[in-house]
Amino acid sequence: LIRQPKYGHLKELHRAIKLCERALVSADPIVTSLGSFQQAHVYSSGGDCAAFLSNYDTNSAARVMFNNMHYNLPPWSISILPDCRNVVFNTAKVGVQTSQMEMLPSNAAMYSWETFNEDVSSLDDRSTFTSHGLMEQINITRDTSDYLWYITSVDIGSSESFLRGGELPTLIVQSTGHALHMFINGQLSGSAFGTRENRRFTLTEKVNLRAGTNRIALLSVAVGLPNVGGHYETWSTGVLGPVALHGLDQGKWDLSWAKWTYQVGLKGEAMNLVSPNGISSVEWMQGSLIAQKQQPLTWHKAYFNAPDGDEPLALDMGSMGKGQVWVNGQSIGRYWTAYANGNCNGCSYMGTFRPPKCQLGCGQPTQRWYHVPRSWLKPTQNLLVLFEELGGDPTKISLLKRSVTSVCADVAEYHPMFKNWHIESYGKTEDFHIPKAHLRCGPGHSISSIKFASFGTPLGTCGSFQQGACHASTSYSILEKQCIGQQRCSVAISNSNFGHDPCPNVLKRLTVEAICSPTTSTTSQPNSRD
Repeated sequence: LIRQPKYGHLKELHRAIKLCERALVSADPIVTSLGSFQQAHVYSSGGDCAAFLSNYDTNSAARVMFNNMHYNLPPWSISILPDCRNVVFNTAKVGVQTSQMEMLPSNAAMYSWETFNEDVSSLDDRSTFTSHGLMEQINITRDTSDYLWYITSVDIGSSESFLRGGELPTLIVQSTGHALHMFINGQLSGSAFGTRENRRFTLTEKVNLRAGTNRIALLSVAVGLPNVGGHYETWSTGVLGPVALHGLDQGKWDLSWAKWTYQVGLKGEAMNLVSPNGISSVEWMQGSLIAQKQQPLTWHKAYFNAPDGDEPLALDMGSMGKGQVWVNGQSIGRYWTAYANGNCNGCSYMGTFRPPKCQLGCGQPTQRWYHVPRSWLKPTQNLLVLFEELGGDPTKISLLKRSVTSVCADVAEYHPMFKNWHIESYGKTEDFHIPKAHLRCGPGHSISSIKFASFGTPLGTCGSFQQGACHASTSYSILEKQCIGQQRCSVAISNSNFGHDPCPNVLKRLTVEAICSPTTSTTSQPNSRD
């Protein structure tokens, strides 16, 4: 599941730093100024020398002199020179391809949907215990389940004002994380969640109590163990209170030190409903009844056949709320269809990184697709089981293929290259290696057409390229000749390759977007090499 250009750019960065290894581990840096916002960090020991030329200006490129040679530094970038002479990498110059991904329908339909409702009105006495007061969740569950029930009862007199048309009482529950569902007499009364910044939260709900005994069941949900932060081993999870009823005739009723019954996990977990061997332990309801009422705390199951092809697969869980999902007994993970908000208006790499910077997907689920490894699948009769906490429409779940539909490259003349590393020894001139634009489709796909190609000064970004003032008329024909029908290809970025110089004395770039399509029996097999 390689994500380009991030993967390729970081791979080149690691390779560049590896070339500097001997100098980096043998010396401390000597920092010298190259300008108002430019510096050189030089590591030198014996015959080894490595330099990092930095430009901290967020708006303007800079031309600096280092070791009697000129270097151009884009805004907010660092150039790496493993021999203190040749640039092999610049953080702002991305020479690897950008892959445009799409989630495409597969031929694997879900069938035989059935459902089983988790019983919230009764408990399994074999797995419960009681205690006065509220207890920390992880100390009880020992991470054997995400779920812990906190259950107590309250007796309401028949003379209470709210029973005769008055305002309903309010139940306030404070939790230390991460999510909470409140059930009053077996009916879902409210839910609340913490956030990444603040795991603590308060659930405040009007509750419809009746005269006599009322059962309050709080399902506390953890979404994993903390693994970062100051003294995170001391952080608490679960309902630690206070828990109080407000609005009764007697005033506030603090339930924090009442008698509470605890049950670890769900009945479906205890019966191992996620396993192909455990699904027969309960009576499932036919799928035709699912749509009649979407209930919380419900198990769903269906079957599907493995789709053809070898593309990565993912479940589209956008129609569901919050829960967990398994395939053939293997956990795909927790899902939570929470919608992102923020500022998605544009992005620039320049300047200090902050979490709100370069946001994407505003108004969309923070995660919708969940990877299903093909190695977990059988040719037919694959079992999908999910547990839904809030309610959703499982019949809209689908299995999709993740496919690279187009690839882009945008590489300039004189782009830093590893092949130029150490070729310019002092007193001897060797040929400069011409940079190339590399394109590569996914497995089973090849380049079927060239959507855009321009050698010159093109504009825009991948998916929306445009010709600039300078453009070589042979751009399309050269790319089509070298790339059509290939899974991968490389094109040299030089005037001679495109027949002429379209704009002398101007730094030119080759920008291309190619369409990837499934390879057919008549398509050429890839034979291009760097």
